[in-house]
Amino acid sequence: MPLRLGAVGHLLGFFLLLTAGAMALPLALALAGQGDSPRPMLLGLLVTLLAGGALSRLCGAPDTKLATREAILTVVAAWVGVSVFGSLPFLFSPHFGSFTDAVFESTSGFTTTGATILSDVEVLPPSLQFWRHFTHWLGGMGIIMLGIAVLPLVGLGGKTLYHAQFAGAPSETLMPRAIETARALWRVYLTITVAEFLALRAAGMGSFDAICHTFSTLGTGGFSTRTASIAYYDSLDVELVLVVFMIVSSLNFATQYRMWVERHPGFLLRDSEIRFHASVLALATLAVAASVVRAPGLPWTGGLRQALFQVVSIGTTTGFVTADYERWHPFAQVCLLALMYFGGNTSSTAGGFKSFRMVLLLRVVGRAMAMVIHPRRIVALRVGKTVIPDAAVTSLLNLVVLALIFNFGASLALAASGLDPVTSLSAVPACMFSVGPALGAVGPSESYALLAPFAKWVLILTMLVGRVEFYTALVILSPAFWRR
Repeated sequence: MPLRLGAVGHLLGFFLLLTAGAMALPLALALAGQGDSPRPMLLGLLVTLLAGGALSRLCGAPDTKLATREAILTVVAAWVGVSVFGSLPFLFSPHFGSFTDAVFESTSGFTTTGATILSDVEVLPPSLQFWRHFTHWLGGMGIIMLGIAVLPLVGLGGKTLYHAQFAGAPSETLMPRAIETARALWRVYLTITVAEFLALRAAGMGSFDAICHTFSTLGTGGFSTRTASIAYYDSLDVELVLVVFMIVSSLNFATQYRMWVERHPGFLLRDSEIRFHASVLALATLAVAASVVRAPGLPWTGGLRQALFQVVSIGTTTGFVTADYERWHPFAQVCLLALMYFGGNTSSTAGGFKSFRMVLLLRVVGRAMAMVIHPRRIVALRVGKTVIPDAAVTSLLNLVVLALIFNFGASLALAASGLDPVTSLSAVPACMFSVGPALGAVGPSESYALLAPFAKWVLILTMLVGRVEFYTALVILSPAFWRR
């Protein structure tokens, strides 16, 4: 069957119209505020609206459901298109020096990476600040999930799109129809959003900062309204609220929904992925704290506070900052770098390899060791009560190899642009796994502003590949994908 590019273009137009609709909120904020020019948001909205409307009309709706190839191409096209058109408000403002910088900031927002090219965040007017953080919130649950929930995509293959979004990762449907699953997950997302906003207000944060940081936390993104990030507030209450909601946002939303339905908190404790994730965060906090408190003049309470926040922030791939961890002992820095690879749970807004895959990798290693000792023994691979088929193990190992090859290749490209080894080797996982701040020239107290345009485009590609999953992003490069 030929690939229907018209069907892909039609759906891409819908996603651009959805993006234009989202721009209406910061535009209203600009129109209501004093000294905030509505021009960047208005121009961005109009151009996105025209492009989305033209694509939807010219391409025409497909008369049959999407094939798998068309769904995969739609997912990739939607993330690229939304990132590019979402950059227009930045591009039309005087605060971003080039198209590259605007696209970098927008892609970082929608992919919930949190890497920024802004050296001074506070120069942005409220409307652009709001849009910048709103991209985190929209991208957190996923623009595809939002489209399935609010656009008439069910008749066009909503379930095919749903599974294409999670190609290469475990995905589950809570309801018989994809639209019902998407709406159930969005209800959880909205409820947690309201809860965190109220908690931050109670902790003493202003309304505008509270809603912006709520968007960043729920998307596990890490953008802040302050150049110093969370260190600006120097508030234990604010930090504790953020720690709680960063962890909540990194947990499987499908599992959280089931917990709400059953009204039994113990449902979370029975999940092996959540137990593994919690164990990693707890052990990493103790290890980093033991290293940090060795600094002269730092009490153990202060060291534990800094370690807890930074471990949770990096371990959930959020990227908020309360301390310049580049000044910490190398052991602590390596621990944080390793946490970038772990990430959060599947079906969460967090990046990384995902805890489920890490659990599965450990089980694969354990089975291999058991078979060395007892060659004739048949060992079933289980995660919880689920038996994992060998095909899933092969797919996982392929994914790990593919990710490491891409990671190394992108790091080489950054080194070729003139960056030092520490920056090159840490910036790629920080962007690929949506963490944001890394080490070296792009550490927690720095920005990505000084990178060469080539390096920025490498990292833009890295962010997109990490966000849409490697299989989804790279399968379109296969010649077989384009054959009839």
